[in-house]
Amino acid sequence: MRWTFSDPVVRGVVYQVLMIGLVAWLVGWLASNTMHNLEVRRIASGFGFLSREAGLPIGDSPFIDYTPERSYLAALLVGVLNTLRVAVIGVVLATLLGTAIGIARLSRNWLLARCARAYVEVMRNLPLLLQLLFWWALFRESLPGPREAIRILDTFFLSNRGFKYPLPVPEPAHAWVLAGLAAGLVAALAVARWARARQAATGAQFPAGWAALGLVLGCPLAAFLASGAPLEWSRPALRGFNFAGGGTLTPEFAALLIGLVTYTAAFIAEIVRSGIQAVPHGQSEAALSLGLPRGRVLSLVVLPQALRVIVPPMTSQYLNLAKNSSLAVAIGYPDLVSIANTTMNQTGQAIEGVAIIMAVYLSISLSISLFMNWYNRRIALVER
Repeated sequence: MRWTFSDPVVRGVVYQVLMIGLVAWLVGWLASNTMHNLEVRRIASGFGFLSREAGLPIGDSPFIDYTPERSYLAALLVGVLNTLRVAVIGVVLATLLGTAIGIARLSRNWLLARCARAYVEVMRNLPLLLQLLFWWALFRESLPGPREAIRILDTFFLSNRGFKYPLPVPEPAHAWVLAGLAAGLVAALAVARWARARQAATGAQFPAGWAALGLVLGCPLAAFLASGAPLEWSRPALRGFNFAGGGTLTPEFAALLIGLVTYTAAFIAEIVRSGIQAVPHGQSEAALSLGLPRGRVLSLVVLPQALRVIVPPMTSQYLNLAKNSSLAVAIGYPDLVSIANTTMNQTGQAIEGVAIIMAVYLSISLSISLFMNWYNRRIALVER
């Protein structure tokens, strides 16, 4: 068999090899040129700076015990965890709020439908940065100082420094509680899968929701009681000009989370609305003719079919929410971008800092895309 350039397969392979070679040469040239310029200007390169003492004060570090004496690597880890914290909570809340507003837009109640439409139009047409600044200024300026904080049962305090609440003091036995929670989640997923298979085979329903709730709450509770129920609280108390002890929800975190959720929910609402309208009207009419109430028709008939239209564009909104969290630098929330910028200013390692930011956001985006693509394949209709 003779291989000729006129063969489309051969020509395609040649073009791809040439393109790969061109990209490899371009990357090599950029790397060589960058290293040469750094050497000429006597700028250090590499990631050795990550082990040096950071000296960065970070006011919001709920996951690890961070102090300025720790390394730049620990500081960047705080930024990554804070970014993930906002992204994960934001995705969940934006999905719930957006779904509710999208359904409300199709309501027969004239006032509810118009209010939902006004919300969507206003939120989508206001810049996200402006919304973040509005929420941040609102929390900072409208709430009293720590000494005049709003007190709830002398346990919870709300001021312009944030919302203070009690936290349990970590105990070694609490690891068993977390293990019980993990076991409860796994068991709940297994029960839900078994219930679906049982219903498909016999038509009999099983209260999988209540069973899952019992497992998720009961397993960690059983582990807590079996370990002797060790529980000691760290309660917030006013010390000088601020509170000490307990946990804190800072105004910056609240402003960022509310801004991202309300902004993204407006786009998700339109996706949900269009997905519901894409389901043939005869489906809901057939379900209503069987005597199902409208709420059950929506949850059992319309939404499961609409998901096949909703999930692909919803992925883009989740990615946008995760990337838009980088605007936290504008209101002083210590996310990855904010801490990395400070690190670059102190160390001069701009290339490495930008590379870290790119790698983290790329990893987050790819993780979201992989999960949503898996879920999209799982709910897709399969022809048999």
